[in-house]
Amino acid sequence: MTTHTPIRLGMVGGGKGAMIGEVHRIAARLDNRFALVAGALSTTTERNAESAAGAGIFPERTYDDFAEMARAEAARTDGIEAVSICTPNHVHFQAAKAFLEAGIHVICDKPMTSTLENARELANIAEASEAVFVLTHNYSAYPQLRLAREMVARGDLGSIRLVQVEYAQDWLTEDTGNKQAAWRVDPAKAGAGGAIGDIGTHAYQLARFVSGMAPKQLAADLTSFVPGRKVDDNAQVMLRYASGAKGSLWCSQVAPGTENGLKLRIYGDKAGLEWVHETPETLWFTRLGEAAQKLRRGAQSMAGSRVPPGHPEGYLEGFANIYAEAADAIRAHQAGEACETLLPGIRDGIEGLEFIDACVRSARADSIWVAVHHD
Repeated sequence: MTTHTPIRLGMVGGGKGAMIGEVHRIAARLDNRFALVAGALSTTTERNAESAAGAGIFPERTYDDFAEMARAEAARTDGIEAVSICTPNHVHFQAAKAFLEAGIHVICDKPMTSTLENARELANIAEASEAVFVLTHNYSAYPQLRLAREMVARGDLGSIRLVQVEYAQDWLTEDTGNKQAAWRVDPAKAGAGGAIGDIGTHAYQLARFVSGMAPKQLAADLTSFVPGRKVDDNAQVMLRYASGAKGSLWCSQVAPGTENGLKLRIYGDKAGLEWVHETPETLWFTRLGEAAQKLRRGAQSMAGSRVPPGHPEGYLEGFANIYAEAADAIRAHQAGEACETLLPGIRDGIEGLEFIDACVRSARADSIWVAVHHD
């Protein structure tokens, strides 16, 4: 029987009041693969100490600065082996750089950085460090979406013609003073993309992951509906693929009545697939001229599941799959062994920023078609 010694984990950001930090902590401990032992969780000393205590981190492993944390932890014999970065976008690059250069594995929230230039530079840093870098596009870890990817890859849909993806929310319909909203609508912290950076990159990565295709061109209409808002809160994007397939992506954070409306539909010349986040354990598959098949999580897609079919799983479990597979990759790296995973990483991060960059270029030129530059 194989036992797993928990990986010593640090965290940057994700302090008290930060929703995503608690999500990362739950995901990291769900399979007992990580132990959180150090952190620089908040920007003020008092709040940082309070956040660390709440997360079970001892004072001597609580840091006011992530650069100090990277140096100190790298020098300890019991220092952290990996770090989770759960900060606003503009901190991702410097934080990831500090830990990668210290030889510490990185699990980073998306988007990878706030600019395409930083994403490309970080890719070079990660390659030089040889540390594992994981990007938490958690939806791609849902069992039914991995099944969908397999079905597309083996030709169950035939030749792909259409890729339709949408991600709608309503929580930024008005300016409310919400702390989590404030940095997302500040281009200095979020980057050039608002909704396209926050949720559009999730939709883009999901369509890319399942279809296996990256668009060669796009035309984007980005809108800031809330008066005075400096980044987009709604995006409608048309996509062209090298194969001749067409696609569209809609993301919005000003759609009242929609809490977390992620949906993916892919159509080929033989069949179609549809998946909706509100019912994540169901994948609809329809062959041309036949009745729709309701594919539920079962024997064919239990690899990423923790409970028997009929017991619902979802967002936290998908996030935990990313952490569990990151643990496998880290331990394999430490042992000098190969590890095949479907983990999102540097390439996904760069493609996300390439998508944002192309959308912004298109929108600024009155939504003309532009090339999506893939390094």
